Amino acid sequence: MEPATHAELPTLKILLIGSSNVGKSALVLRFTKDAFLGAEDASATIGVDYQIKSICVQGKWFKLSIWDTAGQERYRTLTSSYYRGAQGVVLGRFEEMLTPVYDVTNTESFDALPSWLKELDTFSDEVKPVILLAGNKVDEASARVISTEQGEAFAKAHGCLFAECSAKEAVGGDYFA
Repeated sequence: MEPATHAELPTLKILLIGSSNVGKSALVLRFTKDAFLGAEDASATIGVDYQIKSICVQGKWFKLSIWDTAGQERYRTLTSSYYRGAQGVVLGRFEEMLTPVYDVTNTESFDALPSWLKELDTFSDEVKPVILLAGNKVDEASARVISTEQGEAFAKAHGCLFAECSAKEAVGGDYFA
């Protein structure tokens, strides 16, 4: 049975980072509200957006505090302070967690991942978080330019977990839990 309020739950912080237009906001909306806004209805995140969702893991309830950061360079200084204290529930255990997101149809977003990981090293707490690399927009198969194997290889080389997802088709969005 879900608790009456979020206030009484232990809070776990998850931070999504990545280039502009990779679908970070769409993933958060799909996960928290099971909804999707098409490109014509969506707007770029300015600074940082915040959503909460209660989840039950192994019979215990938690409040996920999900931070959706802007991908534009001009907001990087604003979002860097949000790296500290990022936590999450991954595979049923408590860990520090950060989720870089790239667009499988956009080579530039994939090529930018090393700079996002460098930023993580610079601004996160001393304890290195678990990193879940998420390749989004797998529903756009005909436009795909980054293969699953490329994503898996990058994740393995950088010690990350890996998932592919589609906010539009509600595929793979449950990876937070």
